[in-house]
Amino acid sequence: MERKVKLYIAMSLDGFIATKDDNLDWMDVVIMEGEDFGYADFTANVDTYIIGRKTYDWVLDKVGEFPQAKQFDCYILTRSKGEKRDGVTFYNGSLPELIRSIKAKPGKDIYCDGGGEIVKLFMENDLIDTYIISIIPVVLGDGKRLFHGGIPGFSLSAKPPKYFESGLVQLRYEREKV
Repeated sequence: MERKVKLYIAMSLDGFIATKDDNLDWMDVVIMEGEDFGYADFTANVDTYIIGRKTYDWVLDKVGEFPQAKQFDCYILTRSKGEKRDGVTFYNGSLPELIRSIKAKPGKDIYCDGGGEIVKLFMENDLIDTYIISIIPVVLGDGKRLFHGGIPGFSLSAKPPKYFESGLVQLRYEREKV
């Protein structure tokens, strides 16, 4: 079975993944004890994790470590020189080539987790197979957008949404590739 690239991310109802100052506290409105919104099931089927350098640095700053490196083969997309450090590979080459090389090896699916610039890069290169977007019932009014625009349009096939008691709605779309 072919490995798929899956975007798994949350955004506000008005399309933001963070406030202008990178605050994510607004996501706390949906936290309920024992509810992970399908995250454990999702991550059980992936073995590779890809994010941008800004998101990686944010995680290090807020958490003090990069916990994904303990669970996945991690790639940090960066403009600086590529290297491997602390269980992650800093990659500055061609994204389509990276995805081809990962998919050429046996394994599970590939988890794309942003930020917005990285999502745009994946979309520009038509690399996302599945979009799983959790809508947090909050309107931020401003912040950092998930979708930046400026890419060619394409069609998606909608799968049944999942509704959670907290008000979170999880949308799932599959890319229709010809």
